[in-house]
Amino acid sequence: MTTPADVHDVRDPELPGRLLTVERDALIPLLRARDDDDFALPVAACPGWTVRDVLAHCSAAFTRVLEGRFEEGVFSPGSNDRDIAERADWANARVLDELERGMTGAGPVIAKAGGVLDVLALGEWVHAGDVREAFGEPGAYAGAGLPHALTLLAQVTSLKGHLPLHADLDDADEPLRLGDATGERPPARYIGDGPTLLRLYAGRPVAGAAYELAGVEAAELNIFGD
Repeated sequence: MTTPADVHDVRDPELPGRLLTVERDALIPLLRARDDDDFALPVAACPGWTVRDVLAHCSAAFTRVLEGRFEEGVFSPGSNDRDIAERADWANARVLDELERGMTGAGPVIAKAGGVLDVLALGEWVHAGDVREAFGEPGAYAGAGLPHALTLLAQVTSLKGHLPLHADLDDADEPLRLGDATGERPPARYIGDGPTLLRLYAGRPVAGAAYELAGVEAAELNIFGD
């Protein structure tokens, strides 16, 4: 896997859509093959939510993107809970239909938004990892979408002006530079694999993972809040 070192310099508007397409093709068949009981499994990364709740949250978010519905407080915890509650009576298959439609159609809308919605594609990819982990699937935060997710992470952290970090990845040919590129702050340093780096930036547990982090505390990397 090759990850370019300088993707933070120029935004690629098509990147979120590419990630969603790759992830859709991997995730949707997995979900449609699961028993209904599996959708009631708890998701450790999202306390209080089941697999179904996570999927309903993602499908609702993409429907909002497609319909341009971004009222005040959108994507807040309260807004997310209301989106999930609105889908409480839906069959699991209907939630998956909405999710597949959103992952198929949201890319062009995100591309035209100038970068403000890029993080939604990355968030969905992380939630897909959360679901795979709940299912006990190996490589929950890896797979075919990983190179795109890492590149998008660099893009998102640059747009956010996040703290700078230089990542030497075990599973990439070139280092990855993330965050603010102004040089005003010396970059932190990460050595390890790509999935662990993404877990750190998503605020997911990394217990037992082999990595080195210098110049920053792990909690400072979280781009999704508490």
